[in-house]
Amino acid sequence: MVVDDSVYEKLAQALDELPGGFPRSETGAELRILRKLYTPAEAEIARHLTLLAEEPRVIARRAGIPVAEAACLLEEMDRKRLVYNFSKEGETQRYMAQQFVVGIYESQVDRLDRELVDAFEEYLPVYNAAGLWGKAPQLRTIPIRQSISSGTQVLPYEAIDEILRKHTRFGVANCICRQEQRILDHDCGKKLET
Repeated sequence: MVVDDSVYEKLAQALDELPGGFPRSETGAELRILRKLYTPAEAEIARHLTLLAEEPRVIARRAGIPVAEAACLLEEMDRKRLVYNFSKEGETQRYMAQQFVVGIYESQVDRLDRELVDAFEEYLPVYNAAGLWGKAPQLRTIPIRQSISSGTQVLPYEAIDEILRKHTRFGVANCICRQEQRILDHDCGKKLET
């Protein structure tokens, strides 16, 4: 089956307009990634997402499709971790665009396969060469109306007891980098769980 790449090219352009960017490659690796992650219908609606959390009716209007169709597509994309869903149980669903890095790719932890990893490994040098992290750093602290101490502190080992006593719920997730490298037979020997 021949797939029309125009919808994926439009999605690639939309992702490239986000702060994290999504530069084009000469090999088309980025399009292979998008074809692997999105159906054509999902790619079409994804390019109409913004950095504001919006209800399906708003996104549907912008995409020119029925609200019910948009809601189904967005729900499936949420299940596949291709969008951010800012809704709580019982609230109207609201979705927003997710950048490729940090975002879409990292959200594929536990969903990786060799085809996706190979395309990502081919694309990564193109992404890194674009210098996007320097232009729009993804991980930074922004102090608001107060200064942050520049000193660092290493907590004593015993502090973990206090942290564990104060909380009842903890999250553990697999490391996307370790998972990817295991697929490539480059296991670092560390546990997947972080």
